[in-house]
Amino acid sequence: MKLTSKSVALIPIIATVATAAIGATLIAPPAANAATTLGAAAQQSGRYFGTAVAANKLGDSTYAGILNREFDMVTAENEMKMDATEPNQGQFSYGNADRIVNQARNQGKRVRGHALAWHSQQPGWMQNMSGSALRNAMLNHVTQVATYYRGKIYAWDVVNEAFADGSGGGRRDSNLQRTGNDWIEVAFRAARAADPNAKLCYNDYNTDDWSHAKTQGVYRMVQDFKSRGVPIDCVGFQSHFNNNSPVPSNYQTTLQNFANLGVDVQITELDIEGSGSTQAQRYQTVTRACLAVSRCTGITVWGIRDSDSWRASGTPLLFDNSGNKKAAYNSTLDALNAGGGTDPTTTTTTTTTTTSNDPVPGACSASVSLNQWNEGFVATIKVTAGSSALRGWKVTTTLSNGTVTGSWSATRSGNSGTVTWSNVDYNANVPAGGSTEFGFQGSGSGAGLNPACTAS
Repeated sequence: MKLTSKSVALIPIIATVATAAIGATLIAPPAANAATTLGAAAQQSGRYFGTAVAANKLGDSTYAGILNREFDMVTAENEMKMDATEPNQGQFSYGNADRIVNQARNQGKRVRGHALAWHSQQPGWMQNMSGSALRNAMLNHVTQVATYYRGKIYAWDVVNEAFADGSGGGRRDSNLQRTGNDWIEVAFRAARAADPNAKLCYNDYNTDDWSHAKTQGVYRMVQDFKSRGVPIDCVGFQSHFNNNSPVPSNYQTTLQNFANLGVDVQITELDIEGSGSTQAQRYQTVTRACLAVSRCTGITVWGIRDSDSWRASGTPLLFDNSGNKKAAYNSTLDALNAGGGTDPTTTTTTTTTTTSNDPVPGACSASVSLNQWNEGFVATIKVTAGSSALRGWKVTTTLSNGTVTGSWSATRSGNSGTVTWSNVDYNANVPAGGSTEFGFQGSGSGAGLNPACTAS
């Protein structure tokens, strides 16, 4: 999504907002010892709370102050898109993107990369290309940019907005689509080769309602990718809402059904037009839906203050033009502090095993959340520091009847049997009592992983 303009208006979605059924009463204020910032509150459930950032606003002290205080994940608003990073063919420009990435990492925040391949915001030289020349240029772009940021990106929106609006549920007609229907698959494969440890996401808008054809089209693609071993780790839901396109009553069901395919789900560009208690309640509904789905790993709002939004007239964000917290901020923070529930529609099997109850000083523990299906599994390992901070860690797992086929946020040794995992540069430092996560996908069975952590 572009901050300064949007090539097309959001398509109104006919959906019923079941306000009475979903969070009709705002959650009560949290206890006195609850987290006081969005990022810290999200971390309590192993999630993140991020925002989109514009490089030219980092010099604004109010803007930067809120960013540094509240958020633990950063997405570059426009600075990592194709026109910004490769303005001339074969000549790459990372200056503004680097400002955002470096600022985030210096503040201990992670980064979502947005976006490697998109029909919009292509540089002029690419807009006039077609066929194999365009395909090769797209693949070179994905490879070069993902390689440049290797080890610095938590997750990439590899492909953005590739499905058409309307009743068909098919692909959008674009110059990239006309290079062949496999263009999305090859982009994901190129991204995996360029940065094996980054999570790879497909990102789109108007996919929030489970009953809509566009949602079903994306679902079928992800299902196909998972069945054939195409490397996809997550699906991003932009979730731009207003009165014409409200939060659908089946929003949580949508998130859960995608998660059941063995991918993470992330709310990637959240903004909700409105004000007062109505807006606050809708933000709380979305937050609670994410918390209720175990594989919903985080929420990103698309901007900081209302004046920073591409929809500024709709006042859609958590801070007003002056940087003051709105009612929507308070309702979101309260929901994060209250924690999540469970969704009875879950069909995958999830188990959690913790290898130690109370880590000793300087030590760490590891636990696993396992999603197993007939052909394979996805394991998410949570590393928790003891009463002293970690400066590095290693985890061993036992994979007796399965094989690792892909991983993220850790360096591994081995594919089966005893597999050793160690931190990458951005998650080596874990504060006392804090945690970080890595994960991997495999074929066969993931039962009996028994992760064990040691400080290094």
